[in-house]
Amino acid sequence: MADETPSDSKLTRTKERWAREGRFLTGKVTRPEDQRLPPGQHLTQDWPVLDLGVVPPVSRERWRLDVYGAIEKPVFWTFAEFIAQKQDRFTSDIHCVTTWSRYDNEWEGLATRELLAACQPREDARFVVLHSHDGYTTNLALDDFAAEDALLAHSWSGQPLSDEHGGPVRLVVPHLYFWKSAKWLQAIEFTTEDAPGFWEVRGYHNRGDPWAEQRYSGD
Repeated sequence: MADETPSDSKLTRTKERWAREGRFLTGKVTRPEDQRLPPGQHLTQDWPVLDLGVVPPVSRERWRLDVYGAIEKPVFWTFAEFIAQKQDRFTSDIHCVTTWSRYDNEWEGLATRELLAACQPREDARFVVLHSHDGYTTNLALDDFAAEDALLAHSWSGQPLSDEHGGPVRLVVPHLYFWKSAKWLQAIEFTTEDAPGFWEVRGYHNRGDPWAEQRYSGD
């Protein structure tokens, strides 16, 4: 089972205030076809670290993934069992709701479509809830989770994913703001009804499309 909801932090309070104030919104809702950068974003060469103040110490040897809920075949994998599945490599961009973007990130891991084939969601499954080892949760529509370039990543730029960036395994859903790509993945719950997660109940948009600038609820 997933851990309890994480405690309050300075980052949590600051980002809740940003949601109330509509911080970073530009009013642009479309992108020219020749532009790669979503509205309101700026490029960075670094990979900033954002979390809830806790980096859970989970080694590859201790890591487990539980997949359950509205599916036909629950999955309970060790890291060795996870890595034994078909692995893919994708290159994609990161767009963070705090306005930075980073191009051309090289990921390796299990494509979410491969996980769907393994667990076989029921016909009434519509959403997934991601549970992290630090108690974080976030929700996704099943269609977004199943995007062709979405994956459960264990490596970045040819190296094992570091602890600070969500290792041993994190979700990567490139077409949404990066808070939807849960770090330190512990469990994936398939549901028939939507269940907003940590930031979604604190004023952030339920979907988080960077091209529509869906930063906060009501955008």
